[in-house]
Amino acid sequence: MTTMPAEGVGFRSKRGPVLISLMLSTGLVAIDATIVATAVPSIVHDVGGFTSFPWLFSAYLLAQAVSVPVYAKLSDVVGRKPIILIGIGLFLLGSVLCGLAWSMPALIAFRVLQGLGAGAVQPMAITIAGDIYTLTERAKVQGYLASVWAVSSVVGPTLGGVFSALGMWRGIFLVNIPLCLLAGWMLIRTFHENVQRTSHRIDYPGAGLLTASLTLIILGALEGGQAWGWTSAISVAVFTGGALLFAVFILVERKAAEPVLPAWVISRRLLATTALISFGVGAVMLGLTSYVPTFLEGALSTSPVLAGLALAALTIGWPISASQSGRFYLRLGFRKTAMIGITITVIGTAVLALTASAPSVLLVAASCFIVGLGLGLVATPSLIAAQSSVDWNERGVVTGTNLFARSIGSSIGVAVFGAVANAIFAGTPGGHTDPHTVVAASGAVFLAVLAAAVLTVVAVIAMPGSGKNRSSTDAPRASEHSPASSPD
Repeated sequence: MTTMPAEGVGFRSKRGPVLISLMLSTGLVAIDATIVATAVPSIVHDVGGFTSFPWLFSAYLLAQAVSVPVYAKLSDVVGRKPIILIGIGLFLLGSVLCGLAWSMPALIAFRVLQGLGAGAVQPMAITIAGDIYTLTERAKVQGYLASVWAVSSVVGPTLGGVFSALGMWRGIFLVNIPLCLLAGWMLIRTFHENVQRTSHRIDYPGAGLLTASLTLIILGALEGGQAWGWTSAISVAVFTGGALLFAVFILVERKAAEPVLPAWVISRRLLATTALISFGVGAVMLGLTSYVPTFLEGALSTSPVLAGLALAALTIGWPISASQSGRFYLRLGFRKTAMIGITITVIGTAVLALTASAPSVLLVAASCFIVGLGLGLVATPSLIAAQSSVDWNERGVVTGTNLFARSIGSSIGVAVFGAVANAIFAGTPGGHTDPHTVVAASGAVFLAVLAAAVLTVVAVIAMPGSGKNRSSTDAPRASEHSPASSPD
């Protein structure tokens, strides 16, 4: 991979067209992260399945998570560009089918297809940015990529709320069509690779076992206490089956020629701790994204648009701090920056959990903004620390593993939070239609989110003070690694 010499980061630079392409691609995942949450009440009203709606997030995130490691491996075989284009194509197909869905099960199934697309788009965009920019430049690039999330944090919930209010929730998926086409066209035109073919073996058995084990574990967490009792035979069987399959997965990985999750990712302290941090970030982020709109709409009867804007505060705070995180980690180091961020996150989640009994749109929005500020100072430095500790030939796997951990954290987090909320809804006559029950259930979820944030503090503390140091301009040369690529 050829990393261009430092010549400025911006749209007018030589790499500007590639940066725009990456921003468009990131926008697909960014908008989808918030646009669905605000339309959940309308979707449930139309196709039913309130107790199953967390699967709109879990199924998407699970498909995204388990596909990321496979895409990371494939990118070493065929290059980054084909993989991201395949991802955009799958995301496009999934969006069209979601817009045509006739029931909650069908919608969940099509969300899986979207997730398979997102599993390629997000890690490849981040990996390409890590390939073509140096460590110092990446800090500046974060501002551009973070701006996508800032715009999407407003556009996504607003569009979701507007489509929901107009009784046109299907539009939240169909709006992806022009974005997918534009992103694909830009990448085809601006990003070019010269791929040196090498022999690789994709760990399909490992990927299959990982998918099966996580599916069972998440299924048990989501349906426990709802479809069956926590101590029932089926609950024990589901969790036991998931644990056994995961144990088999570990054994298979030890013998695999090129495991989907290499052992060195876990054995290196920096990579292991940053993955755990990413896991916690995913749980906190999706916990709030999934339940803040439901909380406000159910407890205060706020409009979907207003609920979406309150949630947007989280994804506005994140890019603001992420865009400035480079100044912090270049001066203070990655761990200290992450510690500042996770402290802010704990404060924000604590405020939200402690004030849930007295619902207020402004207070919820302020809490979400604080949490977003914290997450931006945690997620970005930890990811860049992991990327900067390895060479090009390991960067795809490292980036994929980090985002894989975040997706798994999101999937399991949503499942656990859904189990907590559903248990409270099931024990109350009014269920999810009773404002007092909504407040109680949401408050319990927010306490669980706070617990996830506190546990993430432990991972940040365990993070090494420094990894493999590289200068701000150090970058792999085309002769050192393959495939090689150029944005020219």
